[in-house]
Amino acid sequence: MARAALRMNIRDLAIAADVSPTTITRLERGEELYPRTVEAIQAILEDQGIKFIPDNGDGPGVRHKQEDEK
Repeated sequence: MARAALRMNIRDLAIAADVSPTTITRLERGEELYPRTVEAIQAILEDQGIKFIPDNGDGPGVRHKQEDEK
């Protein structure tokens, strides 16, 4: 969802996070990855303006950061 919100393709995110495109695909399928791998991908998405929202009763989610959060 975060990648789509940024209009990034799998290859671009993989390059930015220094992982393989297969790793991005595995993450998006919900497969378990090493925590450091997930952290690297999340850091890139956050740097690009995504904010991860914790579970608020409807499940976790993402949104674009507001200007005052950047």
